[in-house]
Amino acid sequence: MHHTIFDTPVVNTLLRAFSRFTLRITGWKIEGALPAHAAKSVLIAAPHTSNWDLPYTLMLAFSLRLRVYWMGKQSLFKAPFGGVMRWLGGIPVNREQSSNLVATSAQAMREAEGPMQLIVPPEGTRGKTRHWKTGFYFIAQQAGVPIVLAFVDYGRKVGGLGPVFEPTGDLDGDMARIKAFYAPIQGKNPKQFET
Repeated sequence: MHHTIFDTPVVNTLLRAFSRFTLRITGWKIEGALPAHAAKSVLIAAPHTSNWDLPYTLMLAFSLRLRVYWMGKQSLFKAPFGGVMRWLGGIPVNREQSSNLVATSAQAMREAEGPMQLIVPPEGTRGKTRHWKTGFYFIAQQAGVPIVLAFVDYGRKVGGLGPVFEPTGDLDGDMARIKAFYAPIQGKNPKQFET
């Protein structure tokens, strides 16, 4: 995977301090920690209802000492900000041509040296949607890594990492359990989030 802000020692340290300070003075709390066995994992980013989700997610990642990569729509990576978005850990996704995205992502996770957390929004959009995409599930399954139920709860002003979830192969049952965790969590625009 490409070099990111999370691999830049001095900047990483400064942004960690800035993130913790900013979250604290704005009334946000951080919950959870990444267990050692989940150093390589897929993080669900839900609910995803606002552009504000990215800054909060990055601040939480710095605060929790994560090494994240995140998937975003390809239009975010156009000039002049494409390089910055990649440096922030972004991976452009072309929604029309995502046929091998799962296999490519799983392979990148298997081959990554050291910790790596791949953030995937299951809704695939900030807009209202009834169905979650299952790519995050199959990436984790093919890479042989757990899924971490990450969240940004605007209702309680709490963000962080919830339980670690091991895919069982029972997609419907696993999705029901994952969605049950997210049911009480409120996005910035709660009317756009359905579990």
